[in-house]
Amino acid sequence: MKIEQIYTGCLAQGAYYIESKGEAAIIDPLREVEPYIKKAEQDQAKIKYIFETHFHADFVSGHVDLAKKTGGQIVYGPNAETGYDSHIGVDGEVFPLGDVQIKLLHTPGHTMESSTYLLIDEDGKEHAIFSGDTLFIGDVGRPDLAVKTDLTREDLAGHLYSSLRNKIMTLPDDVIVYPAHGAGSACGKNMSKETWDTLGHQKEVNYALRADMTREEFITEVTSGILPAPQYFAKNAMMNKSGYDSIDHVMEKGQVALDVETFEAMANHEGAMVLDTRSKEAFVEEHIPNSIFIGIDGSFAPWVGALIVDLKQPIIFVSDEGREEEVVTRLSRVGYDNTLGYLEGGMKAWKEAGKETDSIESVTADDLESKIGTEKMTVLDVRKPGEYTSEHVDGAMTFPLDYINDHMEELDKKEKYYIHCASGYRSVIASSILKSRGYHNIADISGGFKAIQQTGIKKTDYVCPTTLK
Repeated sequence: MKIEQIYTGCLAQGAYYIESKGEAAIIDPLREVEPYIKKAEQDQAKIKYIFETHFHADFVSGHVDLAKKTGGQIVYGPNAETGYDSHIGVDGEVFPLGDVQIKLLHTPGHTMESSTYLLIDEDGKEHAIFSGDTLFIGDVGRPDLAVKTDLTREDLAGHLYSSLRNKIMTLPDDVIVYPAHGAGSACGKNMSKETWDTLGHQKEVNYALRADMTREEFITEVTSGILPAPQYFAKNAMMNKSGYDSIDHVMEKGQVALDVETFEAMANHEGAMVLDTRSKEAFVEEHIPNSIFIGIDGSFAPWVGALIVDLKQPIIFVSDEGREEEVVTRLSRVGYDNTLGYLEGGMKAWKEAGKETDSIESVTADDLESKIGTEKMTVLDVRKPGEYTSEHVDGAMTFPLDYINDHMEELDKKEKYYIHCASGYRSVIASSILKSRGYHNIADISGGFKAIQQTGIKKTDYVCPTTLK
């Protein structure tokens, strides 16, 4: 028996490869499926099952393409309805895989079809659970992503309480927990950086598994402090439920090299968004006017999903040479399938063609300190609300990047804004969006709040009256 966790840091997501006696199963695969196929080929194994723990909201799964390419059977738990061929399992159903067995445990709560897969080894021992978004390391799945008119998040939290106590906590303490996500995912609120653990240890340290916790206490704790879900979650869940375009077609269409004139025409006359995926330093120094910065070396895919509202938005992009395939792949992971190509030769070609460029004013934290009291200014803090509440520049306005599209009109285009996040990545994203919408009187604070903390700029830990509502 072989178990391999395939962890993708950008999405904080874990997929799983299980092999026994020439048969393999994949659990919660990512959109690009060739790595799974190659693993099976190396083991001279046939992919028999593709298990989905639920309809994922934070990424597009690779189950549909993987089934077409390998003949593997897509399996969901009870209550699932799909727009493609799949097997809807029943609670307790057992799936043979070589010398091992995989048992479906229906664990509703995160969503109503959510299921956990229990791996029973060659000796009949309960070895591991693949818990999806039902149980994380240090947390449990949020119960607000599948709310229906007749089903509140409190209802879902109640289901989750029962699922954990009746289906999972009754298992042996030495069972290994393999979740679908770790720290950084928006599918929970208190996830550990660890990507697996034993069930017994989780019973000791996971707040949601306290033995003395009542149902009412559980519902209160699990439903409190949940931030609104990113706008792309519901759209990705629907793609996973209904089906999607072939990843091969998406990759082929997105990796077209566009010369400068074609690139410019697509941006100016065909409604394509220009996405700049280079480093924040390169973008600040020089970029194509009205382009949006989301750097490939940050949390690229989640920020694309949070900020680009239309999944069908035509996208053309600027990247460092050799990273074009990576950009298209990571866009496709969150359902942005309408990428139409990249700027051949990058910014060097753009400048050699004599095209206009733009830049973002950048100031250091020391510069900001010297300006305070000498000019009228507003500091915009684009970190998350919890980061702001913990400590922020005295008098700064909280303006979370996550909700910039909803609050932009609250800003005054005539006013000067100094923008920061924790280290500089999110503030450059925010600056690029504001500039593209006509807010040009802005400056990015390089180094972000980490640099500000090294100065004498006054900071506070209470929410000041200048908070944007």
